[in-house]
Amino acid sequence: MKNNIIQLNWDLISNKIDVSCEVDDIEESYYDDNIFIADDEEWMVLTNSEANEKASEVIKDLVWSFNSSFLSQETCIDEEVFKAIQSNNNCEDNNLAMLSIIKATCGLDEFIESAISSDGRGHSLSNYDGQEIEVEINSKYYYFYRVN
Repeated sequence: MKNNIIQLNWDLISNKIDVSCEVDDIEESYYDDNIFIADDEEWMVLTNSEANEKASEVIKDLVWSFNSSFLSQETCIDEEVFKAIQSNNNCEDNNLAMLSIIKATCGLDEFIESAISSDGRGHSLSNYDGQEIEVEINSKYYYFYRVN
């Protein structure tokens, strides 16, 4: 966890993410160094490069759940192809097939860039509300995502 940064700048951070607990009440997550708990809310804090990397990982894992029209738009493959794949109800098991189509058409990096550009990183990283909160601390930007 970016413990020192959070503790030293808690007044600014707590204002931005709208939690009211004191700095002494912040808990570290036992399963992820980038997550802390404040007011019974779990928050992930990442740098810009960490957020890009994490969002890319999530998008790669969830390609199967993307809207068929978005998949069609990005790959130039008829939307009916994606609807047919998704109609088999195999959910996560469709991911490799979808990734293969994406890699063979628009390319994975371009697809990820388009997904982030369309919905923002918060859509992939914030399970709670899809929001990304930017906080500048000592001329460096940190991004906060509520995850529960």
